[in-house]
Amino acid sequence: MTRRGEKTGGTLRKLAVGVLAGGIFALSAGSAMAVSWHTIPTLSTGGAKFLNGQYAFWPSGQNHGAFEWKGDLDDTDNGDGHNVYVQVRVEGYDWSRYNGKQRSTVHFDQLNWDGAALHTDDAYIRVCRDKGSLNPDNCSPTKHYQR
Repeated sequence: MTRRGEKTGGTLRKLAVGVLAGGIFALSAGSAMAVSWHTIPTLSTGGAKFLNGQYAFWPSGQNHGAFEWKGDLDDTDNGDGHNVYVQVRVEGYDWSRYNGKQRSTVHFDQLNWDGAALHTDDAYIRVCRDKGSLNPDNCSPTKHYQR
């Protein structure tokens, strides 16, 4: 009788562990799918273009509650000798710069967040051409996104 009880207890324990593991998996899968992707329209300025752009705001506690963006930065004027870059800014912080490469297209998938907050509410993005130290850079209009 003791052996039978041990076997039944072991079976119930395995069943409980399985149900718990399944519940945790379902909860984590639901959390991972909580982020919603949106389209960034093509950003362009003379010599630079940001294509196939998408963004998402992560919920608090996941990926720092960050603004995630991705897309392709293209140097559209191969003969001008200037580099191109994407600038992203969140909350009240300065711009972060992500350099491309001359005469090519670079894919980005980046997270930007406010380290002092649980999640990012405001984000700004634009594409620019670096015209050197004597000439001001030219940039696309800035896009502003809110959670």
